[in-house]
Amino acid sequence: MTSNVKEKILGTSGGVTGALSFLGSYQVCHNACLALVAFLTFLGFTVAGMPLLFLTKVAIPFWISAVLLLSIMMILKYKKIIHISDKVILLNSGLIIAGVPFQQVQDFNYVFWIVGGVLVIFSIGWYIYGKVKKK
Repeated sequence: MTSNVKEKILGTSGGVTGALSFLGSYQVCHNACLALVAFLTFLGFTVAGMPLLFLTKVAIPFWISAVLLLSIMMILKYKKIIHISDKVILLNSGLIIAGVPFQQVQDFNYVFWIVGGVLVIFSIGWYIYGKVKKK
């Protein structure tokens, strides 16, 4: 294999891995907290517990604002006011569906993860297919 092909394969696999990281969202969140604790310790602050725990209280407003922004973006796109890729809209839709924060639907959380994950995987595959087809 040429070095260019190896670099593209490594870059693509890194992108796919990063995009699928929402499936381990607890670990991502936990690692973000640990990174913040390490950074604050480096600056000389002592932190006990989880410094980003307050974000769980604002998860629903953030999710609702994400849905509203996605809706506005879709309206502007289909009225041809802005140009944005369908792949990006599909990716964002999948991430929003996978991240539904409501307690009332937690019994069906795995369904949202599957549907959102399929949309994200399809969007990434669509992007990769477009890149491969150009060559």
